[in-house]
This record gives sequence, C-alpha cells and structure tokens, in this order.
Amino acid sequence: MKPNEINKWLFEVQHPAKGDKNVVELGMVENIDIQDNKVIVTLAFSKHRDPLAEYLIGSTKAAIIRNAPQGTEVEVKTVVKEEAPKKKPGLDLGLEELSDVKHIIGIASGKGGVGKSTVAVNLAVALARLGYKVGLADADVYGPSVPKMTATEGLMPDAFQDGEKEVIVPLEKYGVKWMSIGYFASPEQALIWRGPMACNALKQMILQVRWGELDFLLIDMPPGTGDIHISLVHDIPMEGAVIVTTPQDVALADVEKGVNMFRNKSVEKPIFGLVENMAWFTPEELPDHKYYIFGKGGGERMAEKYGMPLLGQIPIVQSIREGGDTGEPAALSTRPDGIAFLELAQKVIEAV
Repeated sequence: MKPNEINKWLFEVQHPAKGDKNVVELGMVENIDIQDNKVIVTLAFSKHRDPLAEYLIGSTKAAIIRNAPQGTEVEVKTVVKEEAPKKKPGLDLGLEELSDVKHIIGIASGKGGVGKSTVAVNLAVALARLGYKVGLADADVYGPSVPKMTATEGLMPDAFQDGEKEVIVPLEKYGVKWMSIGYFASPEQALIWRGPMACNALKQMILQVRWGELDFLLIDMPPGTGDIHISLVHDIPMEGAVIVTTPQDVALADVEKGVNMFRNKSVEKPIFGLVENMAWFTPEELPDHKYYIFGKGGGERMAEKYGMPLLGQIPIVQSIREGGDTGEPAALSTRPDGIAFLELAQKVIEAV
C-alpha cells in the first residue's frame, strides 16, 4: 500500500453537508502514514467542530478497510485547523494605483456650505491650466457634487480587468481626471450608508482607479471630522491638507476642529494653508466694490492663530455660482474670479 493509493480510496468518503464533495476535494486529508500493517490517516476539521465528524471518521476507516489487504489495522486521527478569514471581494486594495502620483492633497472643511467642492474643482482646473497633471477624487460620498460642477452627470467611467483586480478608468475633462461616487448613482438617489460602507466606497473611489502619472491628486473630503476622515488619512498616503472656510465666526469655529484633527498625534498631517471662500461680494457691474457680507478678516485671523498661511481669498461673484451650475468652472476664465483661482493654485504649489 502507498499513500497515493489510499488517497484514491478516500474519494469514496463524501461530506453530506458539502454538496457531496469528498474529504480529499475539501482538503481534509491532512496526512497518511503507513507503519507495517497499520494505516494512520489524519483528518483536519475547522475550528468549529463539524457535527458530522464521527460519521466522516467512521466512513474514512470503512473505506480503507474495504480496499486494503485483509488484516490491515486502521486508525483515524483528527486535528483542528482554523479557517483563514475570507477576503471581501473588491476591497483587498493596495496602493499600486497611486505609485505614479507625486502629491496627494486633501481639500477639507470643518462644516458644510463653505464652498469646499467649488474650491476643490476650480483648484484642480487651475493647476491643469498651469501645466500640471491633475486628478480629483470626490470623497464626499454623501453629497457628491463633482459630476454637476463639471457637466459630467450621466457619464459612466469605464472599467476593465487587470489580472485579478478590476480597475476603474477616471473621466477626463478640462485637463483633469475626475472620479466620484456620483457617477455610479443617479443625482436624486440618496446614499444611505453606514460609516464602514461609506469608508469602503471611498477607498474604491481612490485605490481602484487607474490614475496614471499625476503631479497632484486632490481629494475633495466630506465636511466634518468623522470616521470617514480618520479612515482616509490612515489608509491613503495623503501628504497634507488645504482647509476651506468662510469669514463668519460659526464657520471659523468648525475650522478649528478640522485643524485640530489633522494636527492630532494619531493623524499628524501638515496643513498647507487656509482658503477663505466668500471673502467678500463684488457685483459684476461694480468690479471694484467689495461688500463683506460674512464679516471681514476672519480667515486672516484664523491663519495667524494657527500659524499657517492664508493661501487665497475667493470673492462671491455671480460667475462662480453660474459656472458651478453649468459645469464650466470659473477657473477656466480670464475674469478676476478665474485669476483668483490661478493665484490660489500657485500658492498651493509653493506651499507643497
């Protein structure tokens, strides 16, 4: 008798609870040892004891006795082997797709409604206008606005299989590569996700995308300082962040929370500077007039308090709002608002 011969006999031993697969197919035959006239077979069971263990032990013993020479002694031993945890499909993502990205910068805010996405989209376009290779990942999974602000609503990114991994191809427009969860959901669809689901979707929007060679990858982060932010800064090699605020006190109070999050010992990401959005209102017919409807100098005071540069002050002008609604970012223009975003881009380049 040889181990290979005995192994063939064990094909007769089927596991009734496993679709009648046999113990060999199931990888349960751990070892076959032959000592003179004695055969010792070791069966491996998972951590949770199989309720059919005694049946399988008896069937194994019977299969050998039935086929072996008369008088062969048979012993069946068991061992317990803990099953390896099953990987969740599509979430075993590494950093390979970010290997050719030079700088990853988060665009963050302490609260919603300060125009963070407007700044992120226009900053991306302005960097592209200055000749840099740029991508933007819309990480605001609960309120994705990039499709609307770039007139790419209704478009679906391509995907292809690269070995065992499915890769998403970002959309390209205005010289920028765009990716958003909004491309995979209708505009009116509410994304009702718990924290872990949102974190996994966010990782896919960044780590499963074929970004290629980029000088800058901007990540439009959701407002606040929740678990999504912690997951983002821990799992993505973000170089630092740009904070967006408006001048009024209620926005500045929330900015402090964002600053403290990035400077927390468990995060420790540099803040490249502060952008004061809606710094003043300038009517289109009176371009030299400034009306400080949300207060004056709030961004400057906050930047000075926390020892970080004020990278730019973006005014409220009708063209910025119109550009966001029509999908033509203001940074494409040569108007004062377009120039303001180009100057902001230059300051970000210098800070990084």
